[in-house]
Amino acid sequence: MPKVPVTRNDVAVYAGVSTAVVSYVVNEGPRKVAPETRDRVLEAIRVLGYRPNATARALRIGTTRTLGLITPDGGNPLFAELAKAIDKEASARGYVVLQTSADGDPATEQAKIAELLIRQVSGLLLVAPTEDPDLTEVGIPVVAINRVLPSASSVRPQYREGARRGVEHLIAHGHRRIGLVIGGGRRRTGPSERELGWRDALRQAGFEDGPIARTTFSRQGGHDAGGELLKATKPPTAIFASSDLQAVGVLRAIHEAGLRVPEDVAVVAFDGTAETEYSWPPLTVVRQPLEQMARDAVGRLIDGQQAVEAVTYPADLILRRSCGCP
Repeated sequence: MPKVPVTRNDVAVYAGVSTAVVSYVVNEGPRKVAPETRDRVLEAIRVLGYRPNATARALRIGTTRTLGLITPDGGNPLFAELAKAIDKEASARGYVVLQTSADGDPATEQAKIAELLIRQVSGLLLVAPTEDPDLTEVGIPVVAINRVLPSASSVRPQYREGARRGVEHLIAHGHRRIGLVIGGGRRRTGPSERELGWRDALRQAGFEDGPIARTTFSRQGGHDAGGELLKATKPPTAIFASSDLQAVGVLRAIHEAGLRVPEDVAVVAFDGTAETEYSWPPLTVVRQPLEQMARDAVGRLIDGQQAVEAVTYPADLILRRSCGCP
């Protein structure tokens, strides 16, 4: 026989309270419940296996307490760490996160936005660059992460300043010809902030721009770009990579060329995921403040901040062996 669902009345009888008190505990209001009474209700819910009707609860309190998160690549360690930080922050505030990937495709992102809206999410977090989606009919709060959208607040690291610091550190090690592995492919209409930061450092030091290899934000892209730079007429003595995945590919290309890191070619990367601690040698990185961005992005959605703001955060330079530091 099918199991009879546990009702709110069953919980009330077990806990020795009214059904209204059970409702106040489940819905976190509108009235306060004494801590001892709340504990009895929660114990009854656990013992009986009570599962509130989420749809009905959302109608009562005016929110599903669910956030939609769309990343460009769920397999990228950067976005995996960011998603974990977002989920932790949302959970601490009583929300759950529905995560999906757009595979870097604008049409897919737009379709995923529509799917999340059907599921009645309370807010949207849109990560990293694609073309600007149409948000005119969304009707819920939206926060962009690592990108800027005209109609939504955004949180992102100070890409240009962070890249400049990373390249300046290579210059401090005595490097004069510093190559750049930059993401975004070959269709980018203008230089990214990371490319501008690389140029800022070189020109402030009075050096010419080093060779550039444009590629995808991937290990394979970094491997191909690293091989391209090393085959240049005047190969670089140091390489700044615009992402960790690219840097890991660059390391392999350097090793395959029979060269040593950092003795022959130094490497610095932007992102700072855990993967960079376990490459060989460990990578010097400009680390994105993922936890702070996650905390602020979730807070902006839940707290309902109306003003459209573009907030940026300093990125930390983490020194390891790949740049030449001991």
